[in-house]
Amino acid sequence: GSGLKGVPDSGTAPLADIRTGRHDCYDRIVFDVPEGGDRLGHWVQYVDRLHQTASGDVIPVDGGAILEIRVAAPSHDPGTGAVVYPGEVAEPLPGVDLSGYRTFRDTRFAGSFEGETQIGLGVRARLPFRVLRLPGRLVVDVAHSWT
Repeated sequence: GSGLKGVPDSGTAPLADIRTGRHDCYDRIVFDVPEGGDRLGHWVQYVDRLHQTASGDVIPVDGGAILEIRVAAPSHDPGTGAVVYPGEVAEPLPGVDLSGYRTFRDTRFAGSFEGETQIGLGVRARLPFRVLRLPGRLVVDVAHSWT
């Protein structure tokens, strides 16, 4: 379905990468957290506007609907403070090209705050999605249609 999906769990392992992929029935976004194990906390839901957690500022995201994704993994190394994932607030995700995708329209990095990274995923419409927690990664699949 298209309702909220979340598992509270705090993480300290840093986010290494965000990548996407196309499949026959869905588009996929993957959050790589190599040291995150298989219990990555997350919060995924459709929102009317993407509000940055830290400031409350609205970050524009193109598409017919916006999926807010928060992952319990900071974009920096908690021990050193060094940037691990080079996202810039309100900008598209680095290295992600959505050309040719059926469902995905836009990505926006919303920042990393208190051990959690937030992004906005613009999709064609409010479509069903699923969340998979796998060792070292969180996967979000958004269907191409309701059928």
